[in-house]
Order: sequence, then C-alpha cells, then structure tokens
Amino acid sequence: MDSKRITQIKDDIVEKMLPNVPFDGWSSRALNDAAKEADVDPSELRLAFPAGEIDAVVHYSKRLDEAFLRRIADVNLADMRVRERVTFAVRTRIELMGEHREAARRAAALFALPFYAAIGTQALFRTVDAIWHGIGDTSTDFNFYTKRAILAGVYGSVLLIWFDDRTEGHQKTWEFLDRRIADVMQIEKVKAQVRNIGDRLPSPASLLGALRYPARRF
Repeated sequence: MDSKRITQIKDDIVEKMLPNVPFDGWSSRALNDAAKEADVDPSELRLAFPAGEIDAVVHYSKRLDEAFLRRIADVNLADMRVRERVTFAVRTRIELMGEHREAARRAAALFALPFYAAIGTQALFRTVDAIWHGIGDTSTDFNFYTKRAILAGVYGSVLLIWFDDRTEGHQKTWEFLDRRIADVMQIEKVKAQVRNIGDRLPSPASLLGALRYPARRF
C-alpha cells in the first residue's frame, strides 16, 4: 500500500473518530468503530496505526499543524511585529481545535500520561516549530531551540486555560495569551540588555591577564 493511501486512511479514520471521542475517548473502541465506519479493514488499520489509538492522536495533531500552516500562509504578516505575529499564530492554532475542543482536551490528557510523555513532547515540539515556521522564523543557531522551548511553555499554559474557558469568545484565554507573550518579550528585552552589557566588558582572559598581585611576604 502506498503512502498516499495510508495517509488517506488515517485522515478518514481520525475524521470519523472526532465526534465520538468526547464519549469514548481516544480508545481502541473508538478507533475500531471509526475504521468500520470508514470501511477500512483490520489489516489496513494496523498498517495505518500500528501503535493503535496513540498513533491516531499523533496524526490528529499533525493534521492540525498542517491546517495551521495552510491558513497562516494566506495572511499578510509583514506589517506585524514579532510579538503580534506570535500572538496571532498561537491563537490561530488553538482556534483550529474549536470544533472538537473535548477531543483536543482528551488528546492533551493522553499526551500527559507518563507512558506517552515522550510522544507528547514530540507533538508539542512539532506544533511550536510549525508556529515559528509559519510566521517566518529562519533561525538555525541556539535561538532555534530557545524560541521553541519558550513558546512550548506559553502554548501549553494557554491551552490549559482555553480548555476550561467559558467566557464570550474565549476572551479570558486571549487576555492570558497577551500577558504571557508580554512576559516573554520582557525576558527577551532583559536578555538583549545583558548581551549588550556583556559585549562592552573585557574578556575573562584579558581581565585575568591584566591582574597583577603583589608578591607575598613570608
């Protein structure tokens, strides 16, 4: 079976699963019921999701990342500051889950289990990497990792607020997102100031070389 066919099977099954996840969770039962509804036989199901339901959750997350990149590709970000781009991108990625918020909540809960923690971390990294890539980040140095690590913390905390937010238009979530981004930008400002100060200081080697201690008398 070619990769295109497998991807189509994955898409079909996840699409069939989503309405039932609030009732059955991301479970083997939900997976098998979705496969039957999508007319996928057991052998094809095993090829598509060899690890079972956790593979379905991973594919669900990847589908959202791909949908996010398609949506943001049509947006003019040139006139936005970095802070505005990041805020807009995080909000866009979260809003894509709005139709199936309970399914997203259960996916996050599954990723949080110790047994699936590594898989959940990989999924989170893919998401924040997609966000940075979507807003035009091209860093390849150490900033590549620090940006993604910081955004992972922001995204995860905002997501937790969103899951339980019942305010009109999820206003509580977006206000929290604004505060978190403001905090991060403040940290980046301090880091920049420290780097500027450091650039003006002599190197440790030259400083040590310039020190002259008086001879000790015994």
